[in-house]
Amino acid sequence: MKKIGLIAGYGHFPLELASSLAAEGFEVHTVAAREETFPEIEKLTASTCWLHVGQIGGMIKAFKKAGVDQIVMAGKVRKLHLFRNFRPDLTAVKGLMRLKDRRDDSILNTIADLLSEGGLTLIDQTLYAGEMLAGTGHLAGPAAKKRNDDIIFGYTQAKGIAGLDIGQTIVVQDQAVLAVEAIEGTDEAIKRGGSLGSGKAAVIKVAKPNQDLRFDVPAVGPDTLEVMKASGCNLLAVEAGKTLMIERDRFSSMASQYGISVYGYSES
Repeated sequence: MKKIGLIAGYGHFPLELASSLAAEGFEVHTVAAREETFPEIEKLTASTCWLHVGQIGGMIKAFKKAGVDQIVMAGKVRKLHLFRNFRPDLTAVKGLMRLKDRRDDSILNTIADLLSEGGLTLIDQTLYAGEMLAGTGHLAGPAAKKRNDDIIFGYTQAKGIAGLDIGQTIVVQDQAVLAVEAIEGTDEAIKRGGSLGSGKAAVIKVAKPNQDLRFDVPAVGPDTLEVMKASGCNLLAVEAGKTLMIERDRFSSMASQYGISVYGYSES
């Protein structure tokens, strides 16, 4: 059986991807983040090694012991862990010394380089994502009327902040920006933007202009809809072909229940 390594972060995406990889005939060996990963991952993989965020050398050692040379990342590891209880090993410290800044791209590319130096090849997250990828047009929930202007406006603005590596989510209403995602993460940006709207705020999530599909592919799921409902946001637009929809069946059911319109949009 083919072997593959999974670097598992927060959320359901690692669980879904582990199942998808197993269905593709892979024996999946996982390195999970103690601070982030759901414990259910152990039931879905051949082996699971639990490490703290920053233990890059330990990660390489675990994968090599399992006989893995190709690996895939799934799920967020919050950047806040760089500032709270960060426990880098010697390999990670060497990587940190190379960093010119602490932008997401800089950190993730350095991790990819360290893994490569350890004999591991990081592959695209979307390669085995299958039906998790969002399509174009109306995806879930009620059809939105006269909201195309907010979608196009928000998409353009979101692409701007994504290109600066600030964040990938923006909240707008009536073609005005209510909130921009930064280090606090998507949920907090939605809460802040929704609190400033009038119950009709739109959440727009995009990929970076030159998105590296090996990591940080944008994703939405039931948790996104829960935060939107509580915050007074009733429209979600994601970049088609480059956004993961987690727990898709449950997501669609919740969108209908909450009256949240979901669309996939792309300029091309």
